Amino acid sequence: MTNDQHYTTTMDSRIGKLTLVATDLGLRAVKWPNEREGRLSMPPELISTEDHPVLQVAVLQLEEYFAGSRTSFDLPLDLRGTEFQQLAWRALASIPYGETTSYGVQAERIGRPRAVRAIGAANGRNPISIILPCHRVVGANGSLTGFAGGIETKRELLAFEKKSATASPLTS
Repeated sequence: MTNDQHYTTTMDSRIGKLTLVATDLGLRAVKWPNEREGRLSMPPELISTEDHPVLQVAVLQLEEYFAGSRTSFDLPLDLRGTEFQQLAWRALASIPYGETTSYGVQAERIGRPRAVRAIGAANGRNPISIILPCHRVVGANGSLTGFAGGIETKRELLAFEKKSATASPLTS
């Protein structure tokens, strides 16, 4: 079942104003302040609201994340992409808070060890950044590679998580 109604709200965060998009099925996107046009496929008509239950939970959980009190997310997602993309995106959720992994390890994790470039391409189209933490995926040599929010934002998120993870014990 597909729901064509898309709801949106914005929230301020430590990395700028984020735009959240949801359907009645779940969160559909977290868009960056300077989102590249066309990176994510969204319908032209979005209903702006702060009252949609999925958006309310997403905002609350993101606020908790940015406050340093949430290390994982628990909300419904409405992922739309190829079967491979969805597999790659869901694998992102298994990367521990405050840690990084490589594209190669992510490819192995989904049983496609030779699909390293395809993993990179899928991560580049991850519609639910932060919640599905593609910022935790780095090059095989540890270098910070492409990120829809920008390399500086990726660096900032990783530093924030590392500092929060070592500062105090966190709960999910």
